[in-house]
Amino acid sequence: MSFVSDIFGSAVFHDGVMKERLPKEIYRSLRETRDSGKPLDPSVATVVASVMKDWAVEKGATHFTHWFQPMTGITAEKHNSFITPAPDGRVIMEFSGKELVVGESDASSFPSGGLRATFEARGYTAWDPTSSAFVKDTTLYIPTAFCSYSGEALDKKTPLLRSMEAVNRQAVRLLRLLGNTASKRVDVTVGPEQEYFLIDRSLWEKRRDLMYAGRTLFGSKPPKGQEMDDHYYGAIKQRVNDFMKEVDEQLWRLGVFAKTKHNEVAPAQHELAPIFETANIATDHNQVTMETLKKVAEKHGLACLLHEKPFKGINGSGKHNNWSLCTDDGLNLLEPGDSPQENEQFLLFLCAVIRAVDEHADLLRLSVATAGNDHRLGAHEAPPAIVSIFLGDQLSEILKSFSLGEVARGGEATFMETGVKSLPRLHRDATDRNRTSPLAFTGNKFEFRMAGSSLSVSEPNVVLSTAVADVLSRFAERLESVSDVRREVRRIIGDTARSNGRVIFDGNSYGDDWKAEAERRGLPDITDTVEAAPRFITPENISFFLRHKVYTEAEIRSRYEVYLESYGKTINIEGETMVEMARREIAPACVRFKREVCEAKLAVKACGADCHLEDALIERLGALTAALDENIRDLAEALTELPDGASFERAAYYRDKVLPAMEELRGTADGLEEIVASDVWPFPTYGDLLYRI
Repeated sequence: MSFVSDIFGSAVFHDGVMKERLPKEIYRSLRETRDSGKPLDPSVATVVASVMKDWAVEKGATHFTHWFQPMTGITAEKHNSFITPAPDGRVIMEFSGKELVVGESDASSFPSGGLRATFEARGYTAWDPTSSAFVKDTTLYIPTAFCSYSGEALDKKTPLLRSMEAVNRQAVRLLRLLGNTASKRVDVTVGPEQEYFLIDRSLWEKRRDLMYAGRTLFGSKPPKGQEMDDHYYGAIKQRVNDFMKEVDEQLWRLGVFAKTKHNEVAPAQHELAPIFETANIATDHNQVTMETLKKVAEKHGLACLLHEKPFKGINGSGKHNNWSLCTDDGLNLLEPGDSPQENEQFLLFLCAVIRAVDEHADLLRLSVATAGNDHRLGAHEAPPAIVSIFLGDQLSEILKSFSLGEVARGGEATFMETGVKSLPRLHRDATDRNRTSPLAFTGNKFEFRMAGSSLSVSEPNVVLSTAVADVLSRFAERLESVSDVRREVRRIIGDTARSNGRVIFDGNSYGDDWKAEAERRGLPDITDTVEAAPRFITPENISFFLRHKVYTEAEIRSRYEVYLESYGKTINIEGETMVEMARREIAPACVRFKREVCEAKLAVKACGADCHLEDALIERLGALTAALDENIRDLAEALTELPDGASFERAAYYRDKVLPAMEELRGTADGLEEIVASDVWPFPTYGDLLYRI
C-alpha cells in the first residue's frame, strides 16, 4: 500500500472500523440509523461507546469532546477525560452510551438571538451518528448537534440535517413518479473549495488589525499587486509547499478528501479543494480544514488568513460551494449525459434549481452575508451581490427550445485544434466556464461562488437545499395530478424556462451594464448584510422554512438577531482597533518623522542650501497629521454614539456612520504611509506582508 493509503482515515472511527469491531447486529442497527434515519436504540449506543472508547484509547486518546458548531460560525468543544475512580485508588477508562449520545453545555454563552438568556443556561449536545468520530491530538472528537433546553436548534448542523432530509423526501417522491423504483435515498453532495492567504507570522504579530480583526484596516497599495498574473498556478514556494504537505497529511489522517492545492490569483493566496461528500460531512470536514490550516501554519512560522478581504485592492478569498444531488445507488441527478436535450429527468432537476434560485435569491444572498463578505461581493474579483445562474450556450439553448415548444437539439461533440500534431486531440466541453457568475453549472453540479472563505458552508446549503425541496414538492404535485407524466414533465421544463429564465445570465457579471439589465429583469441587488437580514423574517420566507420543518419561527427570528448582532460587533472591533492603532502607533510615528524632517531642514539651511523638498514634506505632513487627528476623534465619537434601538437600527448605524468614519481615517493614514520613511512606519506594509514568505 502507498503512504496515503496507509494513513488515510487512520484517525477516524469510520464505517470500516465499525464493521470490523462492532457486533453484527449492533453494526446493522447503527447503519440503519445512519442511512435511513431510524431512531437510535440506547442499547446500541452503549455498545458503540465502549468500542469507540477502546479504539480511541489505542490511538492515544485520553479525553473525549462533543464537537459542535454554534452560531459563531466556528466550532466549540469541551474536553472530558475517560478516567473514572477505582476502589483501590487508581482509575479505569470508561465511556458510557449516555456520555456518547448526550452532553451538556452552557447555552447562554453562545449566540442565540434571544433563544437563551443568561439565567437560562442549559443546552444539550446530541451525537450525530451520520458523521464519523475522529481522534485529534489526544482527544476523541464526537460530531454533535447543539440545542437549547426547550429544544430549539442553537447550531448550524441541525438545520442542515433537516434541509437534507427535506430534499431527500421530495426528490425520492419525484423519482418514483418518473419510474425510478431502485433509488431509496437522495443526498445533497457538497465540495467546498477553500481559499486562504499565508503571511509570515512574525509580521502578523506586529499588526493589531490582523490579530484582532483578521484583516488589514490600514495599508497603502504596493508597487506590485496581482496585475502580472504571475502568482496564479505558479510554482509553489518551498516554505509554502512544506506547509501544504503537512496540511494534506493531517487532513488525510482525519478522513478529509483533500485533492487539489495551488497558488491563487492574489500574491500570498492559495486554495485547497476536496472531493465531494454528503453536505453534512462536507461541512464538518470544512471546519476541520480551516482549523488545520491555521494550526499547521503556526507550526511553520506562518499565519493563515481566512478573512474574506484581508487586503484592500487585492483579491479576496471565497469558498466555492459545489452542490449536487446523488442517489444511494450512484446516480448524479444533475448529470446531463451525452444528450441532455433528451434527458428529461436531468432537465427537470435542473429546472428545480433554476426556479429555487429565482424564487429565493434574497435568502441565498443572506446565507453568505457577513461584515467581511460585504467587502468582497461585487468587488470586481468575486461574484456580484446580484444572484444569477450561468448555464452555458448548450443548456440555455435547450431550455429556450422548451420555452418555445420546439424540438430541443443538442450540439455534437466537438474537438479543439491546437495546431500541434504531437499533442492529443482535446475534447471540447459542452460549455465554457464563467468565473464571474454567482452560481455556475459546471458539468454535473452547481458552483455557488458567493460564500466567504471564513464562512460555515452550512447556511448556503440549508437555503439552497430547502429551496430545491420546495420546488420539487410542487413539481411532484403537478405530476401526481396527470396521467401523461412525460408530457407534463416537458410542460414543467417549458414553464420554468419562461417564468424563471430571468435568473439565467451567461455574460460578464462584473460588467456595469449587468446591474442595469438585472434591474430591468427584476432581480434583487442586495448590497450588504444590513439590507439582507430583514429578508429572513418576511412572512413568505418564514412560511417557506416552516413548510419543510427546517427552522421554527423562533429559530428564524433568533438567527435574524444573530446576523445583525455579529455584523455590529465585527465593525465595532474593527473601529476600536483602528482608533488604537492610529493613536498609539501611527500618530507617534508621524510626530517622530516630522521631527526628523525638521531637524534635517535646519541642517540643510545651515549649509546654505535651499529647503524646498523639506518644506514641501513638512507642509504635507502637517496637513495629513491634522486630518489624522480629526479622523481619529470622529471615529472615536461615532463608536460612542451607538443608538439604543433595535438590532436593525444599531446595525444600520454601524454601516451608515461608523464604516464611513473608518474609511476616512484609513484614507488619511494610508496617505501618511506613502510619505513617512519606511524605518519609521510602525508596522509591516502590504509589500512586506504579501511578498516576504
